[in-house]
Amino acid sequence: MICVETRHMRAVLKAQINKTDRNDARGMAQMMRAGLYRAVHVKTIRSQKLRMLLTHRKLLQSKAIAIDNDLRATLRNFGLKVGTVGRAKFEARIKELVEDLPDLVILVEPLLIVRRVLREQVGILHSRLLAVVRDDDVCRRLMTVPGVGPVVALTYRATVDVPARFRHSKAVGAVFGLTPAKHQSGEVDRTGAISRCGDEMMRMMLYEAAQIVLVRSAKWSWLKAWAMKIARHRGLKKAIVALARRLAVIMHRIWVDGTEFRWTKDVAAA
Repeated sequence: MICVETRHMRAVLKAQINKTDRNDARGMAQMMRAGLYRAVHVKTIRSQKLRMLLTHRKLLQSKAIAIDNDLRATLRNFGLKVGTVGRAKFEARIKELVEDLPDLVILVEPLLIVRRVLREQVGILHSRLLAVVRDDDVCRRLMTVPGVGPVVALTYRATVDVPARFRHSKAVGAVFGLTPAKHQSGEVDRTGAISRCGDEMMRMMLYEAAQIVLVRSAKWSWLKAWAMKIARHRGLKKAIVALARRLAVIMHRIWVDGTEFRWTKDVAAA
């Protein structure tokens, strides 16, 4: 069985005047016969299971955050401000604000119960994630890269799946939509923003990792120096995108070579 790129298939079938199931089947057969297709990688079962773990964790996390934001917003209408409070003390702070308002207690309590359950399940999934990363040699080596933690490493592991499917490490950045889109026709030659094609979750993870390296991390490396130079000339946002793309390339090279990140330029060159 061959899975093909849906955008290419759609572009070919759009050339037909009449869209019917019979014409679509004939168009697909002709496309396969002429070799006008690009086969896509079908992820392994293990990769799909890891992806399910990551997406379920992210889903529950987003729902819990949505409940927090909703509680803050609705209580603000009554002049009750939650303020800056940690995740562990959030529920106690909400109860403190509404303890003298029995009408609000009835409305707030169901959300607090759901929030509590969501947070517990997020913790269970996160513990499972950490256990998988702990037992995975590839993830541990990927985590030697600046800004890359367990979640980023496992997301990369599940997304790339088989590193050998990339001839060159530089191709990984394009697959994740971190390379500029190009439009060239006659005298027009325009380079636009990044294409944003490919896996959105992985692209976001790489962007966050790059942002941590540039903004939050105090440890210096040749990689951060390279990104800071871009930030001075092109701006912080473009530097973060460029660093995200380079992180993807470096992580693929580490995976293929079986090495770890080298913090100094001299060691990396050697």
